[in-house]
Amino acid sequence: MKYQKAIHAKKAAGFRRTLLSVCLGVSALGVLPAFAAEQVPVSQPAVDNSADALLKQGHYLAIAADCAACHTDPETKKTFAGGYAIHSPMGVIYSTNITPSKQYGIGNYTEAQFEQAVRHGIRADGSHLYPAMPYTSYAGLTDKDVHALYYYFTHAVQPVEQANRPTNLGFPFNIRQAMWGWNLLFLNQKPYRDDPSQSADWNRGKYLVANLEHCGECHTPRNIMMGTETGNAEYSGAALGSWYAPNLTSDRLSGLGSWQRDQLMTYLKTGHVTGKAQAAGPMAEAITNSLQYLDDKDIGAIVTYLQSLPAVSQPHQAKPTGDFGTSAGANPDSAVRGTQPMGSALPEDMSGEALYDTTCASCHQSSGAGTEDHFYPSLFNNTATGGNTPNNLVSAILFGVQREVKGKQVLMPAFGPGSDVQSLNDQQVAKLSNYIFKQFGNPQLSVTADQVKTLREGGAQPFLAKYAAAGSVAGGIILLLIIVLIIVRVSRKRR
Repeated sequence: MKYQKAIHAKKAAGFRRTLLSVCLGVSALGVLPAFAAEQVPVSQPAVDNSADALLKQGHYLAIAADCAACHTDPETKKTFAGGYAIHSPMGVIYSTNITPSKQYGIGNYTEAQFEQAVRHGIRADGSHLYPAMPYTSYAGLTDKDVHALYYYFTHAVQPVEQANRPTNLGFPFNIRQAMWGWNLLFLNQKPYRDDPSQSADWNRGKYLVANLEHCGECHTPRNIMMGTETGNAEYSGAALGSWYAPNLTSDRLSGLGSWQRDQLMTYLKTGHVTGKAQAAGPMAEAITNSLQYLDDKDIGAIVTYLQSLPAVSQPHQAKPTGDFGTSAGANPDSAVRGTQPMGSALPEDMSGEALYDTTCASCHQSSGAGTEDHFYPSLFNNTATGGNTPNNLVSAILFGVQREVKGKQVLMPAFGPGSDVQSLNDQQVAKLSNYIFKQFGNPQLSVTADQVKTLREGGAQPFLAKYAAAGSVAGGIILLLIIVLIIVRVSRKRR
């Protein structure tokens, strides 16, 4: 694939779905779909005691939970065999082999041990998993669904004899036992039970959003200890490495309040809504590997639940996200047009307009309107340019866009390091982004070269990564803080 090499090279930049939002994980890029479309059931079968129903249900659940995305290394393409490098601020975490290999995978796991790993983050040998595995969300899986997943992984998945790559984080994060305390603080969910005051559609949607699809792992901000915030902060948007996972609440300006139901369903199935949004980065991965394969009833249930979330507003949003911009005012006759061939070093003093004409206008047009068939989207009425943060536009420029829906590839080349088309430095990306914001998007947004550098390197580091360096005094202080928080939490529970 033409741009795949350039995109995979951005792993260290933190370009992947679950995670800066998990406690110790910001991975890099997604993998291509592990399930061919024809293998996925058209509709979700109900669980019964037959082996066939269990296999179909387990297969569907594994897709909904997006298991293959983290447990498949895009280099080896051995589904569920692990080895995927999740680049977190604390170090590299390698996903494990979850095929039924008896030597390297889960072939010797009992169902009880499988349940402990999935819902509690504890391996069969008793050691703790890092929350790069989103067990804090999977804790809400029902017993029936855990049973179906276990049956599928142990009866339908082919064993792969591939050894696990060891995860060796620096101090204090290499102390896996410390996860016991973190879990005591933040592992709060129990298996999901329907709310009798809500409809079946709403309950199914909440279960999918909160548990199987684990949307909160990305879209909910984190506290100082990197546990998800609760209360009004849930689903209100969060930094995700270089990207930003937007507000999913019903706020009309910064959230989903201006979206129609059919627009949301189309976006979840395809990643593209003309004049509204196009999925990139971690969301593109979620659609590529998981959401496009869910049946329409489940997609509708997700939308029902999302549209019920109480509105949480965000700053820097004068009108609805994606409603900014106009096609008027672009200059199609830039003096530099055609004078700088792609691949050559562009002059440092080029203006934002000249950079746009050189690198963007051939696809998005000088007007920013994109192409008539919308394959190349407009840059106005676009959430990447009209949001409340510059992160997603800058990251799209640096890392490109890649998603696959129904076998059709959507690609935008990366303009960051190793670009196959044109490498832009931090100052050039800042100039280009600011021109696009002013010309087509939210004029309140701007970005500096230093901010671009931070996003290029994977985003702002969280508190733990900044101050708990290996062997530092701060690391010991943070461990002491964790112990104090645990004591306080246990004391409150006892009272």
